[in-house]
Amino acid sequence: MANNQNRDRSKRDLPEVPENEKVEYAEELADAEDRQAQARAKEAEQRQQNRVNTDHI
Repeated sequence: MANNQNRDRSKRDLPEVPENEKVEYAEELADAEDRQAQARAKEAEQRQQNRVNTDHI
């Protein structure tokens, strides 16, 4: 149960962003964490594409 409380508390600490607001990535403003997140996203996209391509075989 403590895990749920921590999760709920961390959600409250996040800034509120409207659902439809577009957020643009700017390489010149990116820090190391942003670059790592971009790399993870790219790898995940590649895994998804590989999965979709092999599902049709």
